[in-house]
Amino acid sequence: MTFVVTEACISCKYTDCVDVCPVDAFREGPNFLVIDPNECIDCAVCVPECPVAAIYAEEDVPSDQRDFTLLNAELARQWKPITRTKPALPDADAWSKVHDKLGALKR
Repeated sequence: MTFVVTEACISCKYTDCVDVCPVDAFREGPNFLVIDPNECIDCAVCVPECPVAAIYAEEDVPSDQRDFTLLNAELARQWKPITRTKPALPDADAWSKVHDKLGALKR
């Protein structure tokens, strides 16, 4: 099992979760983070750190967000690891209130 970053992270990219990950399972894209399912050890320490509640255990991903399980796996193979907290994106607070933002994902 793994944890999955979902739509709420798009265009926010808060990185509070990154510092607590003991195995550096996060990967960074232009405006989104993903979790590499091959690295995740299912520890759950990242979940409470996410200020927009974007991280779920794989079996708890909401039904309308299940495509993000495969998307995390796909993008984790393409993106580089992120191991330290960085500032959130400039408009993160505004984007945190937006829903249905998959179209804004930059690969």
